[in-house]
Amino acid sequence: MSYKTERRRRQIHAKGRQMRLMTADGKTSVTVVGYAPPAQAAQIADATAQTAFIAQITNDELASSGYGSPGALDRLRDGARTYTLTDATAVYDGPTLCGWTLIAAGGETS
Repeated sequence: MSYKTERRRRQIHAKGRQMRLMTADGKTSVTVVGYAPPAQAAQIADATAQTAFIAQITNDELASSGYGSPGALDRLRDGARTYTLTDATAVYDGPTLCGWTLIAAGGETS
């Protein structure tokens, strides 16, 4: 494991929180540690964030659970809010898949 992968893993685990990633059909889910940076002041209007929800995760939990690759329409549960993924971008350290950037919309409270 390279320095880049280890640094990313440490940062996500230090600043992140537990989230639940579920397939679009709801049949498969996995608990992941994700880091979602807070919205910036310029992105907030009327006390609500006006941008996409972005979370960084490592590939560790996905690989060990057999979840596969996250994709559009998968669901990400962060506390009481559930987001629908619009995109998931793989993060590589050389040829090694080390994480994912999850881009989501929604944020329905359940």
